[in-house]
Amino acid sequence: MRQTSQVHIIVVGAGEVGSYVADRLAREGHDVAVIETHAGRRRQIEEELDVLTIAGSGTHPAVLRQAGLDRAEILVAATSDDSANLLASMIAKQHGVPRTIVRIEAAELRGDDAAELRAASGADLIIDPDQETAIEILDLLEYPGASEVANMGADEVVVIGARLPAHSELVGKRLSEIAKQFEPEWEFIVGAITRGDKTIIPRDEDVQLETHDLLRIACRRESRRLVASLMGLARDIPRRILLLGGGRTARKLAERLSNRGAEVLILERNRGRARYLAEQLDHVLVLEGDITDNDLLDEAQVGDADAVIALTGEDDANVLACLYAKSAGAKETIAVVHRLSLLDLLDEVGVDVALSPRTASANGVMRFVRSDVAQVATFLQGDAEVLEFVVRAGSPADGQLISDLGFPRDVLLGAIVRDGKSHIARGRSRLRRNDHVVVFAMPQSVDELARWFG
Repeated sequence: MRQTSQVHIIVVGAGEVGSYVADRLAREGHDVAVIETHAGRRRQIEEELDVLTIAGSGTHPAVLRQAGLDRAEILVAATSDDSANLLASMIAKQHGVPRTIVRIEAAELRGDDAAELRAASGADLIIDPDQETAIEILDLLEYPGASEVANMGADEVVVIGARLPAHSELVGKRLSEIAKQFEPEWEFIVGAITRGDKTIIPRDEDVQLETHDLLRIACRRESRRLVASLMGLARDIPRRILLLGGGRTARKLAERLSNRGAEVLILERNRGRARYLAEQLDHVLVLEGDITDNDLLDEAQVGDADAVIALTGEDDANVLACLYAKSAGAKETIAVVHRLSLLDLLDEVGVDVALSPRTASANGVMRFVRSDVAQVATFLQGDAEVLEFVVRAGSPADGQLISDLGFPRDVLLGAIVRDGKSHIARGRSRLRRNDHVVVFAMPQSVDELARWFG
């Protein structure tokens, strides 16, 4: 396979989003420099990632030059300081960096009043982790029991990720058996399997599925309920939802859920914030108190909740509250976590879903960095990615049968969207210009795929 077209990228800030983006880009073979003021974070990045680390602030031209500003093609400003991110973008643009991405959380800097400031920064893409996390949670609530959901191909293809419970109809079946059962036109395809700490793209139909396998399945939108049923997931959409923590993500969620007709209750520790939310959110009940207070959780009838979502900035509190909610009878628990080392533990103790702001934001960044990719989804567990490409006229894939393309073993073409209608890809499927294709792949093969379709 040909080597990736290496691009020099500067990432300012080694927090959740910055470190995750740097890791993904480095694994694709790009030349990545990370700027970070905090010595501990720098040491961690140096130990874990194959990137250049620079001590200092991304708002200082000398530090940016040390990180390779003169040859950078992309700058990602992802610190928790909105002003620093805007200034870093401004400096980068003044020095000729073609594309910059800026993280902005403050509503005041995202509104019309700050339009001139954003324009002055030259930012090509604005990301908001809270907004992206809220959207990810809303998608998950449509598929109770799923741990990952990604909508691709103008929402005509849904990728559902979930661990197989023992009662799933798929447990014990080989992929060849499943394929035969749903001939001649498949409704879905298994695109990736994570078992233990190993993830595979299952090109071998002799693979047998086991309890607790983490599957990622691509299906036609019309078949999403069928797939959820086969995977053993719940069928009822949550109606009574308890949000633990009243930050920006919670407010965005509460607004959207309330508008959908759900019964929403928020628990918030800070009195001023609780009062503010109560005044701003119609039809949402707000209680003041600590989310780890069992008496308060009982008062909120946590055991009767269809979904309990813990989204404070404190991982321990989020986990403990979800565990109590589960023991009290809550149907589904979702914990926002910032330390990825907790993921395996959460799976063992019974928290249904763990998610991080890093993946939701990073997916937007990765899509922008890869200008030839229409959509991308990365996940907290396993290296596999799901990408959406458009088949360009005259590309190597244009007019070809999938079986003749000779994709690497770590690539599986899952679905095709043509003229607004989705089909599960087969070896006999012939690709045409303007087709949108949904592909499962490992990071090292992404650049090669771009050459096939672009």
